[in-house]
Amino acid sequence: MSRPLRIQYPDAYYHVTCRGNEQRAIFLNSEDQKEFLRLLSRSLEIFSVRLLAYALMPNHFHLLVCTPKGNLSEFMRHFNISYTGAFNRKYKRSGHLYQGRYKAFLVDRNNYLLEVSRYIHLNPLRVKSQAPLERRWQDLLISDETSLPGYLEFKNHQDLIHYETILEYFGPEDRKSRDEYGRFVSEGVGRDIPSPLEKGKGTGIVGSEDFIREVKERLARDQKDSKLLREQPALRKLGQSMTSDELIDRYARLVGMSRDEIAVKGRQSIERGMLMELLYRFCHITQPEIGRLLGGVDYSAVSQARKRFRMKIRHDPELAKKFSRIQDHIGQMSRIKI
Repeated sequence: MSRPLRIQYPDAYYHVTCRGNEQRAIFLNSEDQKEFLRLLSRSLEIFSVRLLAYALMPNHFHLLVCTPKGNLSEFMRHFNISYTGAFNRKYKRSGHLYQGRYKAFLVDRNNYLLEVSRYIHLNPLRVKSQAPLERRWQDLLISDETSLPGYLEFKNHQDLIHYETILEYFGPEDRKSRDEYGRFVSEGVGRDIPSPLEKGKGTGIVGSEDFIREVKERLARDQKDSKLLREQPALRKLGQSMTSDELIDRYARLVGMSRDEIAVKGRQSIERGMLMELLYRFCHITQPEIGRLLGGVDYSAVSQARKRFRMKIRHDPELAKKFSRIQDHIGQMSRIKI
C-alpha cells in the first residue's frame, strides 16, 4: 500500500498523532512528559510552528499545529528524532520508539478547528477507567497531560501554546472567551459526539466540501509548478530565496549599521534579534546556520533571541511598525530579484 500524501503549504493546520511502537508506552512518568514538552517547545521555535493544543497519552500523543512556513515534515522529523534520542538515552535502549511515521490530518480552520481542539482535550477521558467520569473531568482541568488548563485559567498559561487562534472564536482572549471555551469543551464530556477526524478518513482532510476542493486545486497547481521547475532549470534558479549575505547587507544599510557592528552587538540587542528573525523568514536557513553567521552563537541562543524579539514587537507598536517596514522592503527586494 502506498503512503498517504503529505499535504503541505504555508499557514496550514494539522491534527498530528504518533503511537508507540507495538503500542508500548512513550511516557513512563511525568518527567518524560516534561522532557517531551521541552523538546517540543524547542522544535516549535526552530521551525516557526505554532502549537494550538496537545494531549499526552501513555502510548501516544496528539498535537494541533499550524505551519506558517509549510514545513510540517521537517518539524516532525526533527521533533520525533529529538524525543526518541532522549528517551533511548534515559532508558538505555535503542531502536524505534514510534510505530511508523506520524499521522496527520489537514484541518479546515473555518469549520473544524474548534471541534478538533475539543477532541484532543477530551482524549484522556476516552480511556477505559473505573474512576467516576466527573472525577476524571475535574482531574483533567488541572493536569499537564493536555493543554486544556491553560485555556481555562491564565495562571496555567504555557509559553509554547498559541491560545489566541482557538479563543478568538469566542472573542478577545479574556475571561469571557476562556469561560465560553470551557463550556464548549465540557459539553462533550460523557456525550457520544462523533469524532471530527472521521471526516478525514480516505482523504486525510478534515474539512467542508469547499475546503477539500480548494486543497485539491492547490495540489494540482503545485504539481504543475513542480513539473515546470524540473523541466526548466532556469526557473529553479530564479525561484531561489535571496542569500543570507544579501539580506544581511541590505538590513545593515536599512538600520545604519555595519555587519560587524550587528555581529558583535550584545546578545540582548533588538537589531540582532530582528536580523535573526528576518534571516529565518526569508532565507530558509536553520537556527544553527544563523548562529554561525552572527559570530558563532549557539542555536538555542538564536531561538531565545527570536522569541524575545517577537515578544517585544507585541508590546511595542513603534518597533512593530519598524519591523514591518524593514520586512516589506526586504520582501520587495526579494521579489525584484525573482
